[in-house]
Amino acid sequence: MKTLYFPPYPSAPHAAIASQPAGLPFAATIGFFDGVHRGHRFLIEQLKQAAAQQGLRTMVVTFDRHPRQTVQPQWQPQLLTTLEEKELLIEQTGVDQLVVLRFDEQMAALSARDFMQQVLKEQLGVRLLLTGYDNRFGHNREEGFEQYRAYGQQTGIEVVAALPSNDGDMRYSSSLARRLIAEGDMGQAARCLGRRYTIAGLVVHGEQIGRTLGFPTANIAIGNPELLVPANGVYAVTIERQGHPTPYGGMMNIGMRPTFDGHRRTLEVNIFGFRGDLYGERLTIGFIARLREEQHFESPEALARQMAEDAERAKAIINEQTNQ
Repeated sequence: MKTLYFPPYPSAPHAAIASQPAGLPFAATIGFFDGVHRGHRFLIEQLKQAAAQQGLRTMVVTFDRHPRQTVQPQWQPQLLTTLEEKELLIEQTGVDQLVVLRFDEQMAALSARDFMQQVLKEQLGVRLLLTGYDNRFGHNREEGFEQYRAYGQQTGIEVVAALPSNDGDMRYSSSLARRLIAEGDMGQAARCLGRRYTIAGLVVHGEQIGRTLGFPTANIAIGNPELLVPANGVYAVTIERQGHPTPYGGMMNIGMRPTFDGHRRTLEVNIFGFRGDLYGERLTIGFIARLREEQHFESPEALARQMAEDAERAKAIINEQTNQ
C-alpha cells in the first residue's frame, strides 16, 4: 500500500501529491476511520469488490486529525487509534493507496461539490466513490447521499451507497467502541473492533508502590493525550515489547490508587514472570477483560491479598484466550 499526504506541508511524513496519480483511476471511500473497526473493514471489502468489477484501483481517503478539531478547536477527541496505528490497520486490508488529507480551515471550507471536483476528481483521480450509509462530508456536513450522487453526475464520479454492517444486536461504529471501552467492557469492544483494544506508551519512573506489595509494576506514560484510556479498574492484559515477538501476560491497574490517597491517574502494569529494567521502553498493552473496578482497601496488606487473587484470575483468563 502506498500512503500519500495532501496537500503538501513540511511535517508530512510521506511525499505529498503534486498531481493526479498516473495509471488506472480509483474507486475510493472516505472517512475518519477511527479504530478501523469491523464496520470500516466491511466497507473496504465492498470497495475492493466494486473496484474489481470496474477494473479500478482502491483508495481510502482519511484525515490527519478529526475534522471537528478544526471546526471546534476547543473540542478534545478521545481517539481509538493514532494516525500511525490507523495507517497500519488500513494497510492490512489490502487497499492500493491511502491518502491522508490535511484537514485545515481551507479544507473545511470546501463544499461537498467542490471537494468532489477539486480533490477527489482532479487531484486524486477518483472515478467511483463508495460512501458509508451515514457518512457526510463537505462544509458543515449539510448534504447527504442524494446530493452526493447528483454532484457525482456533474463531476464524472459514480457515487454508490455502501451496505451497513452489523452482527446481530451490534451495529459497528467508532462511537460504540468508545462507549464500551469507557465502560471497561473490553470483550464487547473487541467484538466491535475485531481485535483487542490496545494503547502504547513509554515506561517511566513511578513511586514503586507495587514493588512493596510483591507486584512490581511498569508505569506507562501515554504520549498522545487524545487517546481514549479505558475505565478505571484492574484488567487482564497482554504486553508487547518492541523487538520481542512473543507477548507477555499481565494485569494492569488504571486509576487514582485510592488506598494510597493518590491524586493523579496512573497506568501500571504487572508483567507475569518478568524481571528486568524496562525504563524508557515502549510497551503496547492489549486489553482482554476488566477484572474489577478500582476500590479502596483498608491496608496495603489487604490490597496485596486482592492483587494475588487478581493475578490468578488474570492468568486463567489469558490461558483460556491463548488456548482457544
